[in-house]
Amino acid sequence: MNGHRATTATTAAVALLVVVYTTVLWTPPASAATLTRVVTTRYGKLQGIVRTVDATVGGVGGGPASRTSTPVTVDTFLGVPYATPPIGSNRFGPTRTPSPWDGVRQADAPGPVCPQRLPDVSNETAALQRMPIGRLVYLKRLLPYLRNQSEDCLYLNIYAPSQGKRLSRR
Repeated sequence: MNGHRATTATTAAVALLVVVYTTVLWTPPASAATLTRVVTTRYGKLQGIVRTVDATVGGVGGGPASRTSTPVTVDTFLGVPYATPPIGSNRFGPTRTPSPWDGVRQADAPGPVCPQRLPDVSNETAALQRMPIGRLVYLKRLLPYLRNQSEDCLYLNIYAPSQGKRLSRR
């Protein structure tokens, strides 16, 4: 019985961490965003946006009272291609490196997600018969980010400690 409780507690703690990190990392930026420094990759130059997020530390072993929140500044580069789109002749083949781009690519919006069947959570009563309430709450929070689906979905969202020169977006 104690093993079952430990497994349930561990599962709940992991689910809580996933929700916290998903919320922190997918919070939309303010309209007056600050641009990151321009970084150079082997495929071209990127410029993302700077975000300040609350990094929550603790709370898993020590409970909610032991959590502390600290503002952290991160550079975010969203929608960065890591392979050619898997469409046309590339559809069922191995991925290939992306084509280089000219100029500075603005990396300020996530790319589309790969096609997937989304659960119907419009009727909460019916949904709660199929899943726990924690999963329902998590899915409702996640669904807006899953609306833009495409087979052209091989993009990364990169989060790095903020550093370097920043520019105000105008």
